[in-house]
Amino acid sequence: MKIARLVLAALALVALLVAGRAAGAHFAAFATWVQGLGPAGPLIFIAAYAAAVVAFVPGSILTLVAGAIFGLGWGTLYVLVAATLGASLAFLVARYVARGAVEQRLAGNPKLAAIDRAIGAEGRKIVLLLRLSPAFPFNVLNYALGLTRVRFGDYLIASLGMLPGTLLYVYSGKLAGDVASLAGGAAPARGPGYWALLAVGLAATLLVTLLITRTARRALDQATAVQAAS
Repeated sequence: MKIARLVLAALALVALLVAGRAAGAHFAAFATWVQGLGPAGPLIFIAAYAAAVVAFVPGSILTLVAGAIFGLGWGTLYVLVAATLGASLAFLVARYVARGAVEQRLAGNPKLAAIDRAIGAEGRKIVLLLRLSPAFPFNVLNYALGLTRVRFGDYLIASLGMLPGTLLYVYSGKLAGDVASLAGGAAPARGPGYWALLAVGLAATLLVTLLITRTARRALDQATAVQAAS
C-alpha cells in the first residue's frame, strides 16, 4: 500500500513537471490577461503563482512580471503571499505523502537521523538561511523540507527569508515595465542590489552549512552517549 502511494506521488510530480514546463510558454499571454482582469487580477495571479510553485515552474519570471504589472509595493506583497502559499502546499504534500517512508530509512542510519533531528531543532534558523541562499533551488527545497522534522509554523515564519530576493526581482520587473520581454525570459539588471543580494546569499549558504553541521554533530554525540549508557 505504501509503495503504491509513493508510486502515485512520483507520477503526480512528473505530471506537474510536464504541465509546469508547458505552462511556461504562455507566460506572456497570462500576464496580458491578468492586466485586463481589474480587481480580480491579483487573486488570479496569486493562485497561478502558487500552482506554479507546486508544479516546479521557476518563479523568477512571474516575479519579474509582478513588478511590471503591479508595481513594487503590491507586486512584492502578491509574490510573497503566492510563493508562501505554494511553498506551504508543496511542504505539506511531501510531509503527508512521503515522510513515513523517510522515517523508516532514518531509523537504520544514526547519522542521517541526527541530521534530521538537527534540522528539526534549529528549523526556523535553517529554513531562513536556506531561503536567503541562492545555492538551494526554491521549488525543490519546498518538497525536501517537508521530509524533515521542521515544524510547519517555523517553516511558515522563515518564509520571510524570501523577501530580499522578491524585492530585487519585483523592482527589476518594475523598471523594465515590458511584460512581453520579461515573460520571454529577461533577467534582472545586475546592479548594486543584485551583487548585495548575492553576497548575502553566499553568506547564508556558509552559515546554514555550518549550523547544520554543528547541530547534527551535537545530536549525533547525544545519540551515541545514550546508546553507550544503555
